[in-house]
Amino acid sequence: MSACRAPRGLANRRRAIVLATGAAITALTLTACGSGVSGGSSDTKFVTGKGAVDTVPKGDRTEVPDLTGKDIHGKPLSIGDYKGKVVVLNVWGSWCAPCIAEAPNFVKVAKETEAQGVQFLGINTRDPDAANARKFERDHNVPYPSFYDPIGRLMLRFPKGSLNPQIIPTTIVIDRDGKIAARALRPLSEEKLRDMIDPILAEK
Repeated sequence: MSACRAPRGLANRRRAIVLATGAAITALTLTACGSGVSGGSSDTKFVTGKGAVDTVPKGDRTEVPDLTGKDIHGKPLSIGDYKGKVVVLNVWGSWCAPCIAEAPNFVKVAKETEAQGVQFLGINTRDPDAANARKFERDHNVPYPSFYDPIGRLMLRFPKGSLNPQIIPTTIVIDRDGKIAARALRPLSEEKLRDMIDPILAEK
């Protein structure tokens, strides 16, 4: 007894619907969770580059603010502990589909660049329960710590235009002198993440 099959025309229409739905889901996972408000302003010195990365010329960079608080496990965490390293700071939320999509890229690059003096840090935001953030960290085997910043207080310390609290995920690269060198206001592939880090690592 053979299995029932849909008529060829109906099967083709169903296949088209499935493909269109898949494309829509893919587009959603590659779009930042935000209001669409631009994060730039005339005083940031950011230069828009190709793709997702904006950079600041070395002589025009501003200091990263003093970020001190607790991580998602309740332990003290300070960006000052990583002075002299290139720091990759990723703003994320466990509820954010693009954050989930980019997480494997960050985990991989963080592990591969650690020996080169690169330190990854996170800022977890808009998670009212830190347990959700801890589950995200476990599920994705995140090897680096994240500040717990549920209402965005740490994010508001950044210079105007350097970071938009409305756009998640956001990634900022801080040079060895503790200054903001590059920014991406969208999720990043492994390639784009390396495009942010490599030029800063190459600086003397």
